[in-house]
Amino acid sequence: MEASRILPDLQCSVLCEEVRQEVTGNLFLIGVIDAIRVPQLPVVAFRLMIFNRWTAGVGQFVETVRLLAPDQTVIQKTETRFAMKDPYINATSVSLLQQVEFKAPGPHFIEVLVDNVLKVRYPIHVLLVAMPGQPQAAPQAPQPPTDGTATAS
Repeated sequence: MEASRILPDLQCSVLCEEVRQEVTGNLFLIGVIDAIRVPQLPVVAFRLMIFNRWTAGVGQFVETVRLLAPDQTVIQKTETRFAMKDPYINATSVSLLQQVEFKAPGPHFIEVLVDNVLKVRYPIHVLLVAMPGQPQAAPQAPQPPTDGTATAS
């Protein structure tokens, strides 16, 4: 007896800047993202892509990808339908998130679900960093003299 439906396993999930396809049909990922480093917040990311590879499944499925803020609110969500006819083949999906606004630093999360079953949840840290040519810290106000003399205001 053949299985009519087997929930697939998530082989990998990668956040990147772009996914392209070669003439051979192979995919390559550009700008794999381990953290989002910005000089100030809020900031808008023009485009982010999530590459997911599914394996060992049979049937028709709905993949849901969610990007969550540090407070666990959903920033953006995509849904993709895909089918797998044979458990010995893979299915690949690429989710596109556009105009993503990051308002706070800290760990954001990517969640990948299939048919409302959570398969993976991983952090993407939004970090505030000084860019080259920018001062490391904001200038401080002048300090009062330490010899006990007062200054006129």
